[in-house]
Amino acid sequence: MITLTHNMILLPFLVAFVSCNAPPVPTDDIIIEKTFSPEQCLRAVKNGDYVRYHYNGMFPDGKKFDSSYDRGSTYNVFVGRKQLIAGMDKALLGMCVNERRLVKIPPHLAYGKDGYGDIIPPNSVLHFDVLLLDIWNSEDQVQSNTYHTPEHCGRKVQVSDYVRYHYNGTLLDGTLFDSSHTRMRTYDTYVGIGWLIAGMDQGLLGMCVGERRIITMPPSLGYGENGDGSDIPPQASLVFDVVLLDLHNPKDEIAVEVQHLPDPCPRKSAVGDFMRYHYNGSLLDGTFFDSSYSRNHTYDTYIGKGYVIVGMDQGLLGLCIGERRRITIPPHLAYGEEGTGTKIPGSAVLVFDVHVIDFHNPSDSVEITSTKPESCSPLSKNGDYVKYHYNASLLDGTDIDSTHNYGKTYNVVLGAGQVVIGMEQGLMGMCVGEKRRLVIPPHLGYGERGVEGEVPGSAVLVFDVELIEMEEGLPEGYMYVWNDDVSPDLFVEMDKNKDGKVEASEFSDYIIRQVNEGRGRLAPGFDPNRLIENMFNNQDRNKDGHITEAEFKLKADETTHDEL
Repeated sequence: MITLTHNMILLPFLVAFVSCNAPPVPTDDIIIEKTFSPEQCLRAVKNGDYVRYHYNGMFPDGKKFDSSYDRGSTYNVFVGRKQLIAGMDKALLGMCVNERRLVKIPPHLAYGKDGYGDIIPPNSVLHFDVLLLDIWNSEDQVQSNTYHTPEHCGRKVQVSDYVRYHYNGTLLDGTLFDSSHTRMRTYDTYVGIGWLIAGMDQGLLGMCVGERRIITMPPSLGYGENGDGSDIPPQASLVFDVVLLDLHNPKDEIAVEVQHLPDPCPRKSAVGDFMRYHYNGSLLDGTFFDSSYSRNHTYDTYIGKGYVIVGMDQGLLGLCIGERRRITIPPHLAYGEEGTGTKIPGSAVLVFDVHVIDFHNPSDSVEITSTKPESCSPLSKNGDYVKYHYNASLLDGTDIDSTHNYGKTYNVVLGAGQVVIGMEQGLMGMCVGEKRRLVIPPHLGYGERGVEGEVPGSAVLVFDVELIEMEEGLPEGYMYVWNDDVSPDLFVEMDKNKDGKVEASEFSDYIIRQVNEGRGRLAPGFDPNRLIENMFNNQDRNKDGHITEAEFKLKADETTHDEL
């Protein structure tokens, strides 16, 4: 733009033109024709404002004498401070950013009777095609316009907070100069401690996660007189369209919000417990990154021992079985500045919605709660054959199995390893008619593997048991006992064909006859044929398929064989 003190850019071909073409008759005042008006005009130029604009300067016949476009930079100047010709000072007033005007200036408001060197002859009417790109005032401050507020705002940005946000950066005329979206990476920084340009430091304060706002700043709070040397020109106002995704402070600890607390809560998790829990994991803006539900499998781990991130180790302490809580973890207690490299970005705050399914401690024993009949005798012991009903569930109440579904009892010999260790312990010392609730930790149940399709790995089991019937077992190590005195001619009685050898069939027939006649008893709960076969094999010491009198011995005479 040509000013009173500006060195005119010489356009030699115009000199010949102006020397032979007299200017038209001047008007009394400027004439303004608006050739484009933006839909919105948030601010209009007034005296004292600083503006940036492009222009083409022409004579009435269309011949150009000057152009900011040709120089590749806007014309930057204060309005109303006599830094422009009087007509241009007037013409710029009231203009909006992106407005375009054709301005006709008479000589007495331009260069008058003296003209300007060889470029503008005396008494010349001048035409300017002006496009306003920027406007600010030295008194301007940061302007923030929130256009989306999240429903819940538990916390706002303060000085020294660390934030993660996306932005589009434009000049005041809408020209994009930068965007975090195009890089597909948030801008991560501390706020209010000088890591950002002053206007952004101010503009981010008070924002909520999920909030969107427009932050507009004058160049004094942006990149100032020099711009950034590439995309941001000198003295440019800047506009940032910002969405805040994350917020924390280096001093933050985990935040816990209890969403459901079961009642009663007989036990709370402690350091060293092994826990099974479900979770949904998301970033602070709600972006989902992981879920145990999607894998249809709980997350199983020791707590307080460093098996999980520090914040989760802390957040899982003091929970009840069945409790639901939201655990918010700052990055220095989660995955830090690096993130996981995939779904969790660096310096991200994590939110876990946790549901505790069960927990136990490796030192736990079977927990027994009992309701006994008035008369409770005899009591079950190793070797007894017991028949009982049960309802089985997980600790969170999930049903597993029930004998009532099959209409018959579950029958086992105690001490024979026919049930899990915890059940065997829980059935000891019961009387018929007694009811017990057994809480069995996994190391006394089905362990880390569980039962495919039925019992999850590392699951605590709950059995509601009622003892229906009990048959006293034999002494430990015995498969058969005599109810009466043993015959002194036992071998002879077995050897029916009197060949001096007892065959397997003879042995079996004899034992079964003694049992049927009440003179002897086999160990209850086992296959009698298998018991008799084992007894015979124990007596058949040389394994020739029959027993001789020399091989035949009573249990009382034995130290190494389970037999008569």
